[in-house]
Amino acid sequence: MLLTLAAIQFTTVLDFMVIMPLAPQFTRVFNLSAQQFGWLISAYTFSAAVAGIGAAVVIERFERKRLLLAIYVGFVAAAVVTASAQSFSMLLIARALAGIFGGVLYGVIFTIIGDTIPEARRGRATGIVMTSFAVSTVAGVPVALLLSNAFNWRAAFVVVAVSGAVNALIARQTLPSAAHMAAGPGAQRERALWSEFVQTLTFPNHLRAFGFTFLMMISGFTVIPYISLYMTSNIGLPETQLPLIYLTGGIATFFSARWFGRWADRDGKRNVYRWVALISLVPILFITHAPALPLIATLALATLFFVFVSGRMVPGMAVVTSAARPGGRAAFMTLNGSVMQIGSGCAATLSGAIIQRAPSGALQNYHWIGWIAAAATLLALWWVGNIETLDAAPVLPVIEEPIG
Repeated sequence: MLLTLAAIQFTTVLDFMVIMPLAPQFTRVFNLSAQQFGWLISAYTFSAAVAGIGAAVVIERFERKRLLLAIYVGFVAAAVVTASAQSFSMLLIARALAGIFGGVLYGVIFTIIGDTIPEARRGRATGIVMTSFAVSTVAGVPVALLLSNAFNWRAAFVVVAVSGAVNALIARQTLPSAAHMAAGPGAQRERALWSEFVQTLTFPNHLRAFGFTFLMMISGFTVIPYISLYMTSNIGLPETQLPLIYLTGGIATFFSARWFGRWADRDGKRNVYRWVALISLVPILFITHAPALPLIATLALATLFFVFVSGRMVPGMAVVTSAARPGGRAAFMTLNGSVMQIGSGCAATLSGAIIQRAPSGALQNYHWIGWIAAAATLLALWWVGNIETLDAAPVLPVIEEPIG
């Protein structure tokens, strides 16, 4: 089950991540400013946030597997629309469509993990699913970039669409169904669903978890969308060597993510988050202040960034998943997915407003982005201690029945 979820997560991560290393191509083909490129990121994240909030109201009425597959088919269709875009405005609409489905998928995936994996093993399970980030970085992004360099940027989204279609077929056959909570019939059920949504939205521990998630997004996505542009424009990395950055960083993250998950289960998710997040300050500040560097130094710096900035998400998401009020995890995780997207969108929009491009093409003010990310990281280090673990044992049963 976890490998199937990781494969689905792989395509959603690739669809979102590949936009960033394609920044040099997008800015060249569509003649985009740094701010307009930020809009491509924000179009996805803000539409994902709105869709997630809407889904949270009704998600408890649906069986998890059916819901996952239905949303995933929409996501694959959005990848096809993106690959077909002929103008910046059409590309913007396509990215918003991808966000509607991709953002909800994230919450459903972690809902299934929370429903079926005991809290004591959830750090390791989260680490396994989040190796999709590493696999996407190791295999997905480099392959997509190589194809984009050989053909054009559309090839990257063809890869997403084809991979997604294959995954949907595999998931339909192999993913087990999970029982879900349901209220009574008719109007009583509608009132129960709305009441559940309001309780989920206002429950104090959920609000603390939402705040923590928002800080994690600000501390990462102020920096991440512009890394490729900064490396090619300021550090001096040739655009043809961008796949190496994602290959080396992804290989390291593939192993480190699972190790961080086991460490979190053994020594406590909050403590591990604090250590990894504290160490992540070093590559964050170095990468946003770096001058021109040789290739080996650039690869080393980028690898450290990938390992620790993505690595802190493993214990961080395990903490968040365990913060759900019993009986309301699906709505909580879907809303948390919306908070992630709002945070990512706000971060990208903020960075786009601060960063400028010099006549030479170099990025200006990127160092200020590093300090903002560092400040958000330090605040998150304190904030995580305020989140309670509310589900130490129970999980929902798994129903081994195929979809008819």
